[in-house]
Amino acid sequence: MVALLMATVSATAADSNVATAATAQDDNVTPVVVKNRVEVIGADSIDNKIISQLTPNADVLNEKVIVGNDTVNLIIPERNFGRYDRGLFNYLFIPKGQWSFGLDVSYGEFNSEDIEVLSFIGDFDFGGSMFSIDPYISYFFAHNQSIGMRLGYTRNKADLGNLTVDIEDLDLSLKDIDYHTEEYSASVFYRHYIGLDRSRRWAVFNEVALEFASGNGYFERPYNGIPRVTETVTTEVRMDFSPGICYFVHDYVSFNLSFGVFGVHWKKWDQVTDHVEQGTRTSSGADFKFNLFNLRMGIAVHI
Repeated sequence: MVALLMATVSATAADSNVATAATAQDDNVTPVVVKNRVEVIGADSIDNKIISQLTPNADVLNEKVIVGNDTVNLIIPERNFGRYDRGLFNYLFIPKGQWSFGLDVSYGEFNSEDIEVLSFIGDFDFGGSMFSIDPYISYFFAHNQSIGMRLGYTRNKADLGNLTVDIEDLDLSLKDIDYHTEEYSASVFYRHYIGLDRSRRWAVFNEVALEFASGNGYFERPYNGIPRVTETVTTEVRMDFSPGICYFVHDYVSFNLSFGVFGVHWKKWDQVTDHVEQGTRTSSGADFKFNLFNLRMGIAVHI
């Protein structure tokens, strides 16, 4: 009688495990069986031992640091919004109430003497440069979050002294082409930092900026042996998303590196050629790519 009762209990436990696994499979969740036990959490199946390792320690979550005359949490509490808790923390990096004054600088240069081009391209003489400087000010309205304003100046220059292309029946020659632009801009931005460690030295951030820009361009090239000059006035509105990394080289001085990866824009060109011919065109679109010309390096002072 006892043996029959034990067999019945074992069969019932086995049926329960099978039913739990079947239920998980019906919900398009692949169960993981660890020692005849299945734990399904949201879309994840995980052993209780691993769950206990990922569960935040209360002492860690309540750890305090002194900022000025206040005592604040080292780990910033954040709402989960239904996401699975991976045990990752956002450490306090820059506290609420601080001001930041910074300067971002970007510079790039290209010279045809430094590269080798295709064999059918000869007498290639080209040089170009790009320079931008962007002072900004921001205020931290919350821990690790700031809003600010940035002013910018950008200058681009390209000179094509000579270019010869010889492909079978195609013989093309360009020379004495000069192009340069200047642009002034103003933008408002929001930054969200994620502190990476307790030392409060390293953090990554994401920046969203709404920018208004105006500039002018100058394009000169020969036409039938006579130089033609086209002057352009541009107006642009764009929104850029730029991730980056920040490192405190001193208690009040940080180094920042950011680059553009996504943006939307609207731009208008008003052109005049030789003070006679006129034209206008507009363009809009979105870009999702690494933008080398939106690479910024800078220093900021925090008070």
